[in-house]
Amino acid sequence: MKRPFTREEMRALDRKAIEEYLIPGIILMENAGRNVAGEAMNMLRHVPGLPGARRVAVLCGKGNNGGDGYVIARHLHNNGVSVKVFSVANISDILKEGDAAVNLRILFKMKIPVQELSDIAAIENLAKELRGYDVIIDALFGTGLSGEVREPFKTLINATNDSHKPIISVDIPSGLDANTGKVLGTAIKATKTVTFAVSKKGFYLNEGPAHTGEVIVTDISIPRELIH
Repeated sequence: MKRPFTREEMRALDRKAIEEYLIPGIILMENAGRNVAGEAMNMLRHVPGLPGARRVAVLCGKGNNGGDGYVIARHLHNNGVSVKVFSVANISDILKEGDAAVNLRILFKMKIPVQELSDIAAIENLAKELRGYDVIIDALFGTGLSGEVREPFKTLINATNDSHKPIISVDIPSGLDANTGKVLGTAIKATKTVTFAVSKKGFYLNEGPAHTGEVIVTDISIPRELIH
């Protein structure tokens, strides 16, 4: 297994892939989302019934981790899964610029449902709804998180854990410190963590192993010369 990276090393790795190797960030996002969607489809194969009856909730924060979630939703929809996206960020802000904005606009064109969670009350209502899904995708926070998880994310993370549904975390369980493995107030307890390019240092320290579940390292086309 390759040596796990810190958040600073991952940030440098992404920057070099984009700036020095000229790989557009939206390609890395597409590869990441498609690979996570594939793992979700593997998990859904164990759910009885026709593909169209299988339901997935995708929980998205702002930034690139949420953008990965939009890509995941598109690929699941294309595979016949009933998928709904929940955004814990102002949609109007997300749509202003960036790769996440591009992928969110695609969801709107495809008429994939996207619901904005604007307050605690909306999240408390969602807590009941989550029990009706077969798999939950955690695309709330990426490896950059280092401060305490605040509301309304705290309530949403706790509700997701309390749903007792299989959870796939995108790159890292939301609320887990990528460097130290410490829980930043609260954190997703993932069934499976699909992480990108290399594993993260925090997965193996402190509370990390209790939150990552099965760790799958997936290639998103970052040049191997950079990783080594």
